[in-house]
Amino acid sequence: MEEDGAVTVYSGSAITDTKKNPFSIKVGLAQMLRGGAIAEVTTVDQAKIAESAGACCLVVSEPKGPGISRMADPSLIKEIKQAVSIPVMAKARVGHFVEAQILEAIGADYVDESEVLALADEDHFINKHNFRAPFVCGCCDLGEALRRVREGAAMIRTQGDLLGTGNIVETVRNVRKVMGDIRVLSNMDEDEVFTFSKKISAPYDIVAQTKQMGRLPVVHFAAGGIVTPADAALMMQLGCDGVFLGPDIFNCSDPYKKVRAIVQAVRNYNDPHILAAASSGLEEAMGGLNLNENRVERFVSAEETY
Repeated sequence: MEEDGAVTVYSGSAITDTKKNPFSIKVGLAQMLRGGAIAEVTTVDQAKIAESAGACCLVVSEPKGPGISRMADPSLIKEIKQAVSIPVMAKARVGHFVEAQILEAIGADYVDESEVLALADEDHFINKHNFRAPFVCGCCDLGEALRRVREGAAMIRTQGDLLGTGNIVETVRNVRKVMGDIRVLSNMDEDEVFTFSKKISAPYDIVAQTKQMGRLPVVHFAAGGIVTPADAALMMQLGCDGVFLGPDIFNCSDPYKKVRAIVQAVRNYNDPHILAAASSGLEEAMGGLNLNENRVERFVSAEETY
């Protein structure tokens, strides 16, 4: 991707020289996380468990509570960075470039412009070319993913379940949609690409690059409802480069075993024997995550309409 394609949006003290923040370097830093599991943690103890279990990166967040969800306390982020040796990612609200400035200033290795948090700006995302730190952004379809790449995202996270219910159906739907659109794009001739880029509201040059590569031009992870080794392997077999694990993975008696099993599943996603071994003995971790009666009724009624 050409560096001069970036447009500087912000003025005043928020501007930095985009030539000092080359996009290729940030994409390379994100590439280091391929084939790994990124664990969301809320305490130093959870961070140490995730690191020892083999997580490739940590996402620091505040425990869920009432009110507006914002970036985590900077002191917690710094404390976790001192306690572990793997990269640390921190969340900023969509459009809140000052939170991103703070996270970069305290040394966050990656910044997640997270739609899981409350929105700070309903219409504008952060101009990520203005930052040294690589950014991660969420998407539900190909057009959204490529728009975030144009803004400077070095990693795309296809997001599913936002409620922490352990339901992976939304994640599967969105990942299949992204991958399906890429396969359709790969079979188009050059004239069709112009119309397709207009249809999905994405920049033509990024769409053309995606067609040429046959995949997203940046690292692609999946997030939401991934709570078992089989879930993680499913995302990898669908074409993702890695997975995000929510904080609910620590809600069991042996979180180390649970995280370790998912890490092994990501690394060996095409080996059913290793996946079977990793999934064994996780009854507590996997229990209570079935669809409730209301969801079953909706599923049955949807089937009856066919």
